[in-house]
Amino acid sequence: MAGGTYTLVLERHSDGPIEVGALGYIDFPAGWYAYTGSALGPGGFSRVERHRAVASGDNDARHWHVDYLLGDDATSVATAVRTAADVECAVAGRLVDAVGDGVPDFGCSDCDCPSHLVGCGDREELVSAVERAHKVAARESRQFE
Repeated sequence: MAGGTYTLVLERHSDGPIEVGALGYIDFPAGWYAYTGSALGPGGFSRVERHRAVASGDNDARHWHVDYLLGDDATSVATAVRTAADVECAVAGRLVDAVGDGVPDFGCSDCDCPSHLVGCGDREELVSAVERAHKVAARESRQFE
């Protein structure tokens, strides 16, 4: 598999509302966020680099909800966790359960999840939750192959 599931750990350096496509304006307080997406298409994990380019201002395309958040000057990508398995919704669900504070309907217009973006006040807590969610989801997905 050339791709799989990724979670971007993002930092918001300041508070403020952002217009997120059809979701309208959402207030994003300063802090840490984790966005989970899939990279199953032909480009695989190159999608992560595309997201980094949006965050750095080198790409101004807005295709997904996360592009609006990344395109705001107060948002940066701190790190990305990748798993070579199709476990996007399992990881997103585990993060909502572990961290809470899911942004309703964000990044999940093609599934039944409540959110694919969670917020957290503590970077270490969030990164730990992301790594744990990926590890457990990948292990569980292998059990059902």
